Amino acid sequence: MKPSTGRKRRPRLVARFVAISWRDLAVSFGPILLVVVAAIWVAVRLIQPAPPSTLTISAGPEGSTFWTAAQKYKTILARNRITLNVLPSEGSLQNLKRLSDPNSNVDVGFVQDGVAPGPVSDGLTSLGSVAYIPLAIFYHGPTVMRLSEFKGSRLAVGAEGSGTRELALALLKSNGIEPGGATKLLPLSGDEAAQALISGKVDAAFLAGDSAQPAVMGKLYRTPNVQFYDFTQADAYTRRFPYLTQLVMPMGAFDLGKNLPSAPIHILAPTAELVARDSLHPALSDLLIEAAREVHGKANIMQRAGEFPAPLAHDFPISDDAARYYKSGKGFLYRILPFWLASLADRLLVVVVPLIVLLIPALRLVPSLYAWRVKSRIYRWYGSLIAIERSALSEYSAAERTTLIERLDAIEDSVNGLKMPLAYADQFYVLREHIGFVRERLTHGREVQRDASAEPGEADEADEPGDGPTPLEAHEANEANHAAETGEARESGEAGAKAHESSDERPA
Repeated sequence: MKPSTGRKRRPRLVARFVAISWRDLAVSFGPILLVVVAAIWVAVRLIQPAPPSTLTISAGPEGSTFWTAAQKYKTILARNRITLNVLPSEGSLQNLKRLSDPNSNVDVGFVQDGVAPGPVSDGLTSLGSVAYIPLAIFYHGPTVMRLSEFKGSRLAVGAEGSGTRELALALLKSNGIEPGGATKLLPLSGDEAAQALISGKVDAAFLAGDSAQPAVMGKLYRTPNVQFYDFTQADAYTRRFPYLTQLVMPMGAFDLGKNLPSAPIHILAPTAELVARDSLHPALSDLLIEAAREVHGKANIMQRAGEFPAPLAHDFPISDDAARYYKSGKGFLYRILPFWLASLADRLLVVVVPLIVLLIPALRLVPSLYAWRVKSRIYRWYGSLIAIERSALSEYSAAERTTLIERLDAIEDSVNGLKMPLAYADQFYVLREHIGFVRERLTHGREVQRDASAEPGEADEADEPGDGPTPLEAHEANEANHAAETGEARESGEAGAKAHESSDERPA
């Protein structure tokens, strides 16, 4: 009669085998997918929108140097399908007011350094200095060494709101001359100021920008009884006013044959900055600096070739995009692709890079996570099996034996109800084999045998008929046997193939 197994019912095999476990795959791939989606969302939030197709610049009076420069900017930007609207203005002060007003719709403008009446707006940055604005002072009478000597004279200091007037007032104030005193400060500028000087209506004229072009200065220099003021204290002025630069009008600049001027003349010059709102698109920042380089980069009597534009920070901080451009130039995509295509590719890269950096390594990790989840359903039962097996090796009562068998039945029922991918069916059956191994130990119990040849009084070692390898050892042994059988079969096949070849080569 067979020993009782302790089971009240036959086990039912209700395990389901599927090609792939979608639940495990989803749990393995889901967190990685969420991380990638989050990275893409952050990238999209940080990505710059497409650059606008229209810009507005506040330039200067119609026909002025900066108004003409803005018209050239317009032509250059049109090559890249960007429309530049040019607004005339009274000068740097109005340009600055428009830029500071969020409702003016002005994106960029030319602003002379030193004209800002107070702290500059936090929302404005500089794309770089684009030109010198030399200040030339012509006067009647004997040689003047210091500006303070003009006290009590009639001075043409530029029109209201012009950069020339702001600079002239700042320099005169540092010499003790202020509006409302004995010195008459007349709002004359340009040709009007030059004519007033020639006709004797004013004693000195402060000319800057278009009024201080080499041709105009040469004409006034040749005028009888008119002298060109030499800033002998230029070094001191550039230290007192950091936005000023000392320039030297070389000998013969007006006429090489007559050597006019006959000696170098020191003059002062602020720079004009291309100021923009800090919301300006980086791609448009690059285009504007390129246009400035094409328009302002040529050599003239006041500057060397390539001297402008330059990242000279005076009244306004250099924008990060401009600093990057001056350091390394245009981006790679903008150098090899048309502007509109490079702009599109640049924004797409922000989305593609997280996919490459995160998704590809993550996809290599998914198979390992998937295998670990599936195998964990098998391995999780071995701890309980080992605990039952250890209990079977010790002394136990009939009630304890029944309890152990019930625990084993519960494990077997749970295992028989697993849903497993077909690729892991072998491990499923190995686990069931190990469950049967433990059941056999519980069924047969422990049998003690003594060695008949042992000396009297010595305890023979207990030999258990049911003793055998543990479930894990049995699993490893099965795999080793399978590998050995496969190797033997392969060797037999190779030997047979060699014998067949030998028989074919034997002569008839």
